[in-house]
Amino acid sequence: MNKQQLTARIQAANKTKKADMVIRNARIVNVFTKGLSTGDVAIVDGVIVGIGDYEGIAEIDAAGRFLSPGLIDAHVHIESSMVTPHQFSEVVLPHGVTTVITDPHEIANVRGAAGIDFMLDDSADTMLEVLFMLPSCVPATPFENSGASLSAEDLRPFVSKSRVLGLAEVMDFPAVLSADSAMLDKLLLTSQIDGHAAGLSANDINVYRSAGILTDHECTTKEEALARIERGMYVMLREGSVAKDLNALLGAVTEQNSARCLFCTDDKHLDDLIEEGSIDFNVRVAIASGLDPITAISMGSFNAAQCYGLSSKGAIAPGYDADFILLDSLEDFAISEVYKGGKLAAKNGRYAGASFERASSAQVRDTVLMSALSADDLRIPLQAGAKAHIIGIHPNSLLTSHLIEEVPQSTGFFTADPEQDLLKIAVIERHKASGNVGLGITKGLGLQRGAIATTVAHDSHNIIAAGTNDADILLAAETLQQIGGGLAVVENGKVLSTLPLSIAGLMSEAPFENVYSQLKELDKSLTEIGAPTHFNAFLTLSFLSLPVIPDLKLTDLGLFDVKAFKHIPVSAQG
Repeated sequence: MNKQQLTARIQAANKTKKADMVIRNARIVNVFTKGLSTGDVAIVDGVIVGIGDYEGIAEIDAAGRFLSPGLIDAHVHIESSMVTPHQFSEVVLPHGVTTVITDPHEIANVRGAAGIDFMLDDSADTMLEVLFMLPSCVPATPFENSGASLSAEDLRPFVSKSRVLGLAEVMDFPAVLSADSAMLDKLLLTSQIDGHAAGLSANDINVYRSAGILTDHECTTKEEALARIERGMYVMLREGSVAKDLNALLGAVTEQNSARCLFCTDDKHLDDLIEEGSIDFNVRVAIASGLDPITAISMGSFNAAQCYGLSSKGAIAPGYDADFILLDSLEDFAISEVYKGGKLAAKNGRYAGASFERASSAQVRDTVLMSALSADDLRIPLQAGAKAHIIGIHPNSLLTSHLIEEVPQSTGFFTADPEQDLLKIAVIERHKASGNVGLGITKGLGLQRGAIATTVAHDSHNIIAAGTNDADILLAAETLQQIGGGLAVVENGKVLSTLPLSIAGLMSEAPFENVYSQLKELDKSLTEIGAPTHFNAFLTLSFLSLPVIPDLKLTDLGLFDVKAFKHIPVSAQG
C-alpha cells in the first residue's frame, strides 16, 4: 500500500469522499462480539474502511441478508481435487471460500521444486487467494521411493516469496523426536509450522510443541483434540473425502476453547467439492450439531486467520480485506453471493469472476516411468494353511487395522478371494523405473471383479493397484503408464474407464466440468465391478500407501507396520 492508497482509505472512512462500494441493509456477522451488527459497510480498494452511515460510488442493497467474512480452508492439498489451482479456484469460490492455505506436498513428491513452482505460478492470478506452506517431508519417510527429495536448502529460496507462510505438516515425528539434524534445519526455516500428529501420545505432543509446531489436523477423537488444545495447539477439524473426522471432533469444541479450533478439508475429491461443498459444509455440519452459527463461522474464517497471522482477514471490520459472503440464511449457511477484494466472485452457486490462463505444465508432465512387469512380479509366496498380515480397511477413514488371518493360496502363492473380501494390492514404483513392487493383501475394499489402479497414492504417488486377479492388476497399471497417470478401472482384460491426470499423475489439464464428468464414468465402472457404494474405492486405495497413518500400509518396498515403523513380510509364519 502506498501513501495515495492510504489517503483514499482515510478520506472514505472519514466520509470526506465516497467509498468505492457500500453494502446497505445487511446483518453483519461480528466475529469479535459473536453477535450481529448493523450499518453500512464501506469499501475502498478492496478493503473495508468503515461501518456506519456511508455513501458509495456503487451500492449493494443486501435486503436483510447476512454478511459473513469469507471462509478460509486452513489446510488443503489442491492436487487431491485432481484439477489445477486455477480450476480449483472456480470450484471453491461459489462455496464461500476466498482463501486457502495449501501444502503442495503431493506434486513436490513427484517433481520437487518444479512442482512447487507450478502450483505457485498457476495460482498467481486466480481470484481465490492461494497461500502456501512448504512441504516438510519430501520424501514423506525413508521407507518408500518418491520422485524427489527436498532439503532445507532446497526450500529456503521459497521462504521469502510473498504467498509462502511457513512449513507444512511435519509427518516424520521420529525425526523430530530424535532431533535429527536435517529436520531441525527445516524447523528453523520459519516460525509458522504445521503438524501431523496422527496417533501421538500426550508427551509426543509436548515434543511437537517444544519444536515450535503449532497445528494438527489428524485428530480423530474428542480426547485427542483436547490434549492438543490444552498444550497450546490449534486443532483443525477435518472433513475430507476419506478422513471424515468433523462429527467426532465437534464434541470437543466449547465457547471457551473454540478460538483454538479451525476447519480444513485436507484431501477432498472434486465431486465432493462440487456436490457437498468445502469449508461451507463444515460450517453447516457444525451449526446442525448445535454449535452457535457465529462460532462456527468464526472457526471457518477468523480463527484460521489468527492462527496463520493473516491480520487483515477473517472479519467484517475496518482494516480487513473485503472478502465476504452474502447469506440468505444464517442457520443453513445458504450462500447467495461471494465477494473477493470487493469484487463479485460467485453468485447463486456459480463462479462469476474473470478467467485466467493456466501456467505451463511442461516441467510436471511425463512422470510415469514404470519398468515392464509380468505376472511373476505380483506373486506373494505363502505356505498352505499360512496366516498373513492383512491391511484391514475402515471405510471413510485413513486408519487401517493390522489383521492376521489365514488366507487362500494355490501352488504356494496367495490367491485373491472376493467372497472373503481378500484382494491383492500392489505398489509399483513409477518415478525412476526401478522395478520395485511392494505386495500385500487387503480386506474391506469390496471389489467383486476386476481391478483398479491410480497414480494418486499418498504420499510418494507411485502406482497403487488392487484387484481380484493378477492379469487385470497388470492391465490397470500398464494403462496408467500409457495415459501418463491417472485412474483406471479394468475387468476381464478390458479397460472400462479412465481419468487421465497428465500433470504429475495427479491433476488433469481439462476444465473441472470435464473432470467431473469423467469421475462419474469411473463411478459407473466401479459399480460394474461390484465396488461398495458407501465409500469411494479409489480414494480409499490412494491412502493405503501412506506410511505415516496407523496401522498397516504398503509402499513400493513392501508391507509397512506404522506403529513399529518398519517393513514386515506378508507371511505371518515364523
